[in-house]
Amino acid sequence: MPTVEKVTEGCVLGEGPFWDIASQTLYFVDIWGQKLLKYTPSTKKFTKVAVEKQPSFIIPIEGKENEFIVSLGNEIVIISWDGEDDNIQIIEKLCEVDAPKTFNDGRCDSSGRLWTGDYNIAKDFAQTPPVGALYSLDATKQLKTHITKVRCPNGIAFNYKTKKMFYIDSLEGRIDHFDFDITTGTVSNRQPWFTLKQHDIQGGPDGMTIDSDGNLWVAIFTGGRVVKIDGSKSETLLDTIIMPVKDVSAVVFGGPNLDELFVTSANLSWGNEPNPDVTGATYRVTGLGVKGLPAAKFKLN
Repeated sequence: MPTVEKVTEGCVLGEGPFWDIASQTLYFVDIWGQKLLKYTPSTKKFTKVAVEKQPSFIIPIEGKENEFIVSLGNEIVIISWDGEDDNIQIIEKLCEVDAPKTFNDGRCDSSGRLWTGDYNIAKDFAQTPPVGALYSLDATKQLKTHITKVRCPNGIAFNYKTKKMFYIDSLEGRIDHFDFDITTGTVSNRQPWFTLKQHDIQGGPDGMTIDSDGNLWVAIFTGGRVVKIDGSKSETLLDTIIMPVKDVSAVVFGGPNLDELFVTSANLSWGNEPNPDVTGATYRVTGLGVKGLPAAKFKLN
């Protein structure tokens, strides 16, 4: 049976986890708390640094020590941060989108190309308009638009064997997949893959990762769970992990053997249902019997 262990707490909205194999460190962000975060399991050290705008991802730069690509509100920048103190330096602004849109979630493919989306979140989240887009950004530093009419861009995962990219627009309530060309950095033939309503799953799909067997692990926001979805057969639910919090936001495999699932969450109260047990914690799930894949870093050249 899987074991769920709390390893950090104190986030308003934990998101965007990235496991750095070289340093055996988990990097992630607190979007609404406006912080960049670092957790080192071997020492249990948890570091936070405040930023001026809402971040949604932090990904190391390939070949650069202490340099990361980060979204800050409607901008994507390169920063320098040693992960130890509360000082960061913005080295370069790579691109921006028109405010009030902000970037949300991001992953790199194996070529070092960043994939991310933007949205204009409404006060009533369910009423968020379809004005966002899904983009890629590579070493040319030119933001390339792939799809439009996005409401809430979220989880991205790649299966290089089947040449597929899996993608979540949370307000669509499903996981989609594209044909994916790693050489040209293009996606096509978008199709539904897994629809939550068909499986009576309450909540919305959020952050996502893929394991070495090609199966998907998806955080279910407001649903209090992580679901394992078959990556080779559509509409196939393989497993469910019930989490001790309602607002489960993102997942990533980490640990020395990439067999530990780190899960971020939020400290939010929806409607008239305040939950005193919700602490914006990060959890580690062990005993899953699967391994993840190394996360790709961003390449500038």
